[in-house]
Amino acid sequence: MKVVWTAKAVERLTEIEEFIARDDPARARKFVERLIGRGESLARSPRRGRIVPELSTPDIREIFEKTYRIVYRVQKARVEILTVFEGHRLLRREEIFTFD
Repeated sequence: MKVVWTAKAVERLTEIEEFIARDDPARARKFVERLIGRGESLARSPRRGRIVPELSTPDIREIFEKTYRIVYRVQKARVEILTVFEGHRLLRREEIFTFD
């Protein structure tokens, strides 16, 4: 199965790296690489994450890397990484759904 990162998820990775890099740029790069690796691992077993409690939607799931939540959508032929954020806060619907 293919893993696709949304623009929002990539933007969040950049923000996470910039924040950590204030103290330690090398650690920031390594940590973002771990987040990416964790997300890419979903290609092998996409349904292993739990359903996001705030949404209760079976196709929107999450896995964790340390205290960060990697939220993704399972689709027919791909896994779409929707966002990445610190686990101490709740996910808001508008962070992953766009309303017209």
